[in-house]
This record gives sequence, structure tokens and C-alpha cells, in this order.
Amino acid sequence: MSPRAVGIDLVAVERIRRMLDRHGDRALARLLTPAERAYCEGQAVPARHVAARIAAKEAVYKALQGTDDARAIGWREIEVVRDPHGRPGVRLSGRAERRLAQMGVAEVLLSLTHTDDLAAAMAVLG
Repeated sequence: MSPRAVGIDLVAVERIRRMLDRHGDRALARLLTPAERAYCEGQAVPARHVAARIAAKEAVYKALQGTDDARAIGWREIEVVRDPHGRPGVRLSGRAERRLAQMGVAEVLLSLTHTDDLAAAMAVLG
């Protein structure tokens, strides 16, 4: 694979925890797909996993930039999924899917990591 674009993002878990305390269901519905939400809510520390998904969406969003239409990609047009072995990946829809095709990109590689304090993601389009 020859990389065409890269995106990276870092999110403070405490910021997400505060957001969830203040806005709860409304924030989750706006930021996550139903499957992402179910996964995060099933974890011992949901804020840590929400933060990782937000970092992933931002990393993919950054890698997809380059057109006015790409700037309008919505949160739920980038979905973090897991393969049967637990490896993260993405499923794109709407403007995100169109932008990927426009770039001639065959795959999106995603790496996530988190601690108690921070969540990070890196996306490589190739």
C-alpha cells in the first residue's frame, strides 16, 4: 500500500467524561452510530472508548480533507468498527464515502490507543 493521506488526533478522556455528564444521550446520539454507542456503553469506562472513537473520526476526517464537500462530513458518516479479532477499522457513508472514492483510495487503516487520561488515533489512507 502506498499512503495517500494520513490523519492523527488526540482526545482528553476527562473532557469527554464532562461532556457525557452534561449532555449524555444527546451527545452520544449526535457523535456515535447506534453500534458505536452500544459498544461504548458496554465498557467499564465508557468515556475512554467514546474518546477513542472521537479521535478516530477526527483522524479519518483530517485524512479525507481537500474539498469543500469533505469539510461537511458528519460525525456519523465515519463509523469505527471492529473485525472478529478486535482490530479497529472504519465504515464510511455519505460524504465520507464519496470523498474516499474521489481520492481513489482502496483502504483505510486505523490504529487506536488509550490510557486513563488520553485517547489517540491514526488513520492512513492508501
